[in-house]
Amino acid sequence: MKTVVLAAIGSIMGLVLGTAVGILAGIAWVNLMQVSDFEGQSAMLVFFAFAPAGGALGGLIGAVWAGLVASRSRIRLDGEG
Repeated sequence: MKTVVLAAIGSIMGLVLGTAVGILAGIAWVNLMQVSDFEGQSAMLVFFAFAPAGGALGGLIGAVWAGLVASRSRIRLDGEG
């Protein structure tokens, strides 16, 4: 049960951090590729492409990482005692 709760917390934290990284990556992409800002085109690219992709990837990585950390700590504690 502890592993599932930690994986859920890791998923939420990864989602938030991944979205933030996605937004920053999108802003960098818009500046480097000189995307037009006509009618909010650059903002739509950042918030409808980069932010969801970063959030999904961050959530997945956060869940897997937290699950692995929780399972490794459980095995280590069971082996000691």
